[in-house]
Amino acid sequence: MKKKIAFAMVMGVITTGIISFVLITTNIGFVPQFIAVWLRSWLLAYVIAIPAILIIAPRVEKFVEFLFRERAIENNSGQL
Repeated sequence: MKKKIAFAMVMGVITTGIISFVLITTNIGFVPQFIAVWLRSWLLAYVIAIPAILIIAPRVEKFVEFLFRERAIENNSGQL
């Protein structure tokens, strides 16, 4: 569980940092208050992203496993 929390935190920092930077740059450009606006937006995005990653990621993982398990079954049934 510690590994999943660490992954969520690191992934959250990277993804929210990149996305918030691009969106703030696109919407307001490099204005004098850019850093303050970006950091506030980044913090808000991070606070939202961490629980979302921890709650949604396991479900997405199970869904992807299901999709690939179904394909493996289909592929193997054709090899009889």
